[in-house]
Amino acid sequence: MIKIPQATMADDYPLLIKNLLHTPLQNSPDNVIVSGEYRFTYAEFYQRLRTLANGLQSLGVKHGDTVAVMDWDCHRYLECFFAVPMLGCVLHTINIRLSPEQILYTINHAEDDVILVHEDFLPIIEAIRERITRPVQLIFLTDNASAMPAEFVTDYTSLMQVDPGDYEFPDFDERTRATIFYTTGTTGDPKGVTYTHRQLMLHTLGGMAGFGTLAGTFRFHNEDVYMPITPMFHVHAWGLPYIATLAGVKQVYPGRYEPARLLSLIQHEQVTFSHCVPTILHMLLSAPEAEATPLQGWKVIIGGSALPEGLAQTAMDAGIDICAAYGMSETGPVLTVANVPSEQGDVVSMRCKTGKALPLVDLAVVDAEMNPLPHDGETAGEVVVRAPWLAQGYVKNPEGSEALWEGGFLHTGDVGHIDPEGTLQITDRMKDVIKSGGEWISSLDLESLASTVPGVAEVAAIGLPDERWGERPMLVVTLGDEATEETVKDAIIQQIEEAVADGTQPRWAVPNRIECVDAIDKTSVGKLNKKALRLRFSQSSDD
Repeated sequence: MIKIPQATMADDYPLLIKNLLHTPLQNSPDNVIVSGEYRFTYAEFYQRLRTLANGLQSLGVKHGDTVAVMDWDCHRYLECFFAVPMLGCVLHTINIRLSPEQILYTINHAEDDVILVHEDFLPIIEAIRERITRPVQLIFLTDNASAMPAEFVTDYTSLMQVDPGDYEFPDFDERTRATIFYTTGTTGDPKGVTYTHRQLMLHTLGGMAGFGTLAGTFRFHNEDVYMPITPMFHVHAWGLPYIATLAGVKQVYPGRYEPARLLSLIQHEQVTFSHCVPTILHMLLSAPEAEATPLQGWKVIIGGSALPEGLAQTAMDAGIDICAAYGMSETGPVLTVANVPSEQGDVVSMRCKTGKALPLVDLAVVDAEMNPLPHDGETAGEVVVRAPWLAQGYVKNPEGSEALWEGGFLHTGDVGHIDPEGTLQITDRMKDVIKSGGEWISSLDLESLASTVPGVAEVAAIGLPDERWGERPMLVVTLGDEATEETVKDAIIQQIEEAVADGTQPRWAVPNRIECVDAIDKTSVGKLNKKALRLRFSQSSDD
């Protein structure tokens, strides 16, 4: 190996989260971060990070400790995104939508030393506090100047009054753990997923390169106004707050996801770039305030679940520039984004595709023996991936880690195909694909077809056990205003039968059963909860 000559004082410039701040502090120090009544410039934001770090150290927090957060999406959360890992500590973003028992499990499993708790989540902490296995310091978060409970060591406002003095964030190994969070599956305890500074920096650079080089109007650039509508506990809000900070754009943090408030912020703060799961966008477009809110030019990335064509068309009709992206908790998360280079062809379908890989992402579709399948846009297999920011395994779970990386690629658990131009299309989760009469039926295809039917608000496709055929598809539907159950069911059947007639769906795809419900079960991050739906309707069919 030839060693590169290096000056005595040369700087290796480690890939640490703190180095994301150099660019906005140099290029856009006066751009603002908005959260409720607070408006901070980037220069003020950096001073707040120094203050928070010094305040945590005054409580005895040290390098390697784990600091957890239970809060709404606000300036405090963004400050923790940076200050905690920049201290050399580990940020645990607690999923506040898990059950109290699952939250307790994650606190104990992550070995939290400090927990920042918003007053809205005091009942959860009170219910589980005696069973937290390690001594923890609790820091109180409030938006209403409420009285601090006796068991808390301080409140955030007091912590932010500690003089930062001449505090400077330290350098350390870029492979130091920066964050931990927990992903829930269909069985077993939540699984701990962790990322280093290096991985988060590389995901930020890959994401910025991917979103910044998109053709057409969807490109993310330094004149955008960014507002996340994905919880910050969910894979670092998909990593976009780090990307937005590096870009130095104006950022808006909405607190609770209340439709009227979100729509008001979009209008009055002139938000141009957001991301969310389909259910959140559906909630916004269904709100009474949506009709009077101008949404033209608002760019929205849809992930977490497939983007149904019906929802995409509704969004485009409202002036929203929408496209799908794809990833998972174990992939940082973003792997691909739909690329719509022109307004020619089937624009809605193109925007709903899973998309092309971000820079540095190596995607493949393989068979059961890990043999790569042809990029013909038809041959489907499991999607596997390599990239420099992927989770290297699950925390304290060697068996799960080995299964995740079997064969040297990370296994997504998704089924899909890649076309000759390199566009990935996810056709289903391996656990959700419906196997009927010897044919595989894509639940995502059925959902997309049904979503285009007038009167369908939301739809989920599941497979239910069948003695003769193995499984048969069933659709669970919520209705829009003034839609009638009989008309919608007939129209859905007609839509799917037409797809069978033109050869785009197998003849087994016509569902045996369509149920109209008031609400469809969702997971803690707003995805369709198909496990719960299968259990619910399997039991009802046995009655």
